[in-house]
Amino acid sequence: MRKAVHVIVKGRVQGVFYRVSAREKALALGLVGWVRNIQEGRVEIKAEGPEAAVADFLAWCQEGPKEALVTGLIIQEVSQGGLEPGFKILD
Repeated sequence: MRKAVHVIVKGRVQGVFYRVSAREKALALGLVGWVRNIQEGRVEIKAEGPEAAVADFLAWCQEGPKEALVTGLIIQEVSQGGLEPGFKILD
């Protein structure tokens, strides 16, 4: 079964290689989607893939790379589809 999520990551997550690390983790798990920096120093992610892989990715998002300090996630399940192959870092 597949699952798609929209995630807002709060904390010290910009300028600490969070986006690059998230992309690497997502690709390793076979997910498609994107990651980008947004206002207030947060990171926004849309990810889709097998349910177990999405769960593993969300667990990683809670920690992030070693330089990050994640203080919370806002996770919303969203409709699937509309994503291009791969996992992109958006500006």
